[in-house]
Amino acid sequence: MVFRVLMSLLLGALWTCAALAQPTCPPTPVYSPCDLVLELSADELAQHPNPHATVRITAEFRSPGTRTFPLIAFWDGGNRFVVRFAPTDPGRWLVRFTGNIPRINGTMATVEATDAAVPGFLEPANLHHWRTSKDRQPHLWMGDTLYSFASMPEETFQAILAARKQQGFTHIRGYLLGARPDNQPQQRTFALPAADAVNPAHFQQVDRRIRAMNDAGMVVDLVLGWDKNHLAEALPTVAQRRRYLDYVIGRYSAFRVTWQLVQEFEEYTNGRAFVKELGEYLKAHDPYQHPRTTHTLRTTSPLAKDGWMTYMLYQSSDNQLGAIEHQLYQMPFVNAEFGYENSGAGASHTHHVDADTFRKRLWNATMDGQHPTYGNTGVYGGSFDANARFAESPGAQAMKVWRGLMERTRYWELEPYFDVSGARCLGLHGEDTPQFLCYVETGGSLELRFVRRNSFKAEWINPADGTVVPLKEFKDDLFAGAPPSPGQDWLLHVYREGRLGSLKSYKFESRYVPVQDPDNATARVPYEVTEPAAMEVPVGDGLQAPFAIRLTRESRASSRMMYLWVAENTIGGQGHRIAGVGDKGFLQFQKEAVGALPSVVNIRVYGLNAVGKLYFVDKVYRLTP
Repeated sequence: MVFRVLMSLLLGALWTCAALAQPTCPPTPVYSPCDLVLELSADELAQHPNPHATVRITAEFRSPGTRTFPLIAFWDGGNRFVVRFAPTDPGRWLVRFTGNIPRINGTMATVEATDAAVPGFLEPANLHHWRTSKDRQPHLWMGDTLYSFASMPEETFQAILAARKQQGFTHIRGYLLGARPDNQPQQRTFALPAADAVNPAHFQQVDRRIRAMNDAGMVVDLVLGWDKNHLAEALPTVAQRRRYLDYVIGRYSAFRVTWQLVQEFEEYTNGRAFVKELGEYLKAHDPYQHPRTTHTLRTTSPLAKDGWMTYMLYQSSDNQLGAIEHQLYQMPFVNAEFGYENSGAGASHTHHVDADTFRKRLWNATMDGQHPTYGNTGVYGGSFDANARFAESPGAQAMKVWRGLMERTRYWELEPYFDVSGARCLGLHGEDTPQFLCYVETGGSLELRFVRRNSFKAEWINPADGTVVPLKEFKDDLFAGAPPSPGQDWLLHVYREGRLGSLKSYKFESRYVPVQDPDNATARVPYEVTEPAAMEVPVGDGLQAPFAIRLTRESRASSRMMYLWVAENTIGGQGHRIAGVGDKGFLQFQKEAVGALPSVVNIRVYGLNAVGKLYFVDKVYRLTP
C-alpha cells in the first residue's frame, strides 16, 4: 500500500515537472470529443513524405483519479496530426506526448473536463441487454441500416437523418469506407488509396456525419471493411491492418460507436482467424472498450469462444436459430438483417420483403430476445442508391410503433417466456413485477399462464399503427382470449399497474438471469436422429445431405419443438456452422468449414421444447464425395 502511494506521488511529480505545451482544448464536457492538434514543421514533414505511415505520436492521458490510457494521433492531411479524446471524468486531465518526432516527444498538455448530463458510452448489461456507462440507464437498441452514410450526397444524408431522429432510432449502421465498390466503383480506392495511405477528405466527412448522428442521439455501428475478402486484400499484412485499426481507434473511439468489423466474415479467407486478429487488437487498444462484433452470413456464434466479441450479430429471420442460440450464449443479440423492407425502391435479394413480412419478422426477432436493426432497400445504400423519399415508409412506422411499445415495458429485463400457447412471448415474472408481451402472428387465440395468481391489466396493440384496445382488469393465473380481429398480427401486453417503471423513475440495477445447461441424457432427450442413418454420408458437389428427426416421447412439452443442426470440422479451425434447422430437410455444409473431402464432422442437434427446455444429441459423420 505504502509502495503504491509513493509511486503515485513520484509519478505525479514527474508529470508536474515536465514542461506543459500546447495544444489544448477549451473546457470539454465528459464523453464529448476534444481534438488536440499537433502540426509538423516543414523540416519534419520533409523527413516524413508519407506521414500517415511513418509518423507515430502517442498521447497518454491521466485522469484526476490517476487512471491512464493511450491514444494514437491520426494524420488529418498536410502537416496536421490530431489526438481525439473524450474525458470520462470531470477535472484536469494531464497529457504526455511520445513518439518519433523529437520536438514533440516528452511534451505535456492539460485538458479541463466538465461534468455534464450525458448518457456516456454503450456497454452490455443484464446478460442480454444494454445500458449507458455514465448514467447507468437502460438503452433501447433500435437500429437503421445506412451503409453509404459516409459517401452519399449531403442533402440525402441530412434528410434521412432528420427522418430517423423523428422516428426514434437510436443506432445507425454503415460502412466506414463509404458505399461498396460494386455499387459505386469509384469508392474502391477513395478512402484507402493504398495499403499505407488514407484519404483525409473522406474521413473528415465521416467525422462530420458521425458527430451529426451522435448529436441526434444515435450510436453509430461502424463496419470497418466490406465483404468478399476486401479488407484482407486491401491490407494484406498484419502491420498494415494494425496501422489502419490505430487510425480508426484514434479517429473514432471518442464518439459513441460500436465496432462491426467486416461485412460477412465467412467470405474472408480463414475468416475466423482474420476477425479474431482485428477483434483482439481492438479489445487491447480501444481505451473506451466500445462493443465489438462482426457482420455475418447468418450468425456470429462460431466466434463466441474466441473471447474478443462482446455482442452477437445475426443476418437471419429463422426463429429456430434465434430462439435456441438465445439459450446458449451470455451476451446481447442484435439482428442486423432479418429483412429489408421494399416499400417501392425494388428488391435484389430474397430478404428484401414487403412491409407486412418485415413487420412480422421484426416482432419474431424481438420474441427471440434480439435487438432489431431496420433497413429499407431505397435508403440503406446497398443495391440501390439511397433516396430520402423512402425514409417514410410502413416499415419505419412499424419501427416507431415498436419503440413506443417497448418503452412501455421494462424491456431491459424481458426474456423469452414459454408458458404460452398460440403466441410467442417475452416475460418478466415474479411476485411483485410480472409483465408480459406476446406476439400473435396469425390472429388466433392464445393462452398465457402465469407463475402465480395476480391482478393484471391487459391490452391488445396493433403493431402496424400502434392502435391500443384496452381490456378489463382481471385476477387469475391464466389469460385466455383472441385478438380484436382475425386475419392480422396482434400484440398482447399484460402487466401489473404501477409496476412498469420508466427510464426516468426506475433505477437500473443488474438482475440475475439464469442460463440453461442443455440436457443430453439419453433417457430424457425426447427425440432421435433418423437421418443421416449411417456414419458414411455422400454429399457430392452440393455438400448436401438429407436429415430427419423422430420424436420419441410425446407430451405437452414436446408438442412444439424447435431444432438446430450445428456442424463442425474441428481440424479446420473455422468453428461450427449452422447446417440445418427443423425436423427434416437437407443439411447444407459450408465448404470453408468442412474442408477437403473426405472429411469428418461433428454434428450437434439442439432441440427446444414448448416450455423452454433445451436438449442436444451429438453425432459424428464422415462426409465423402
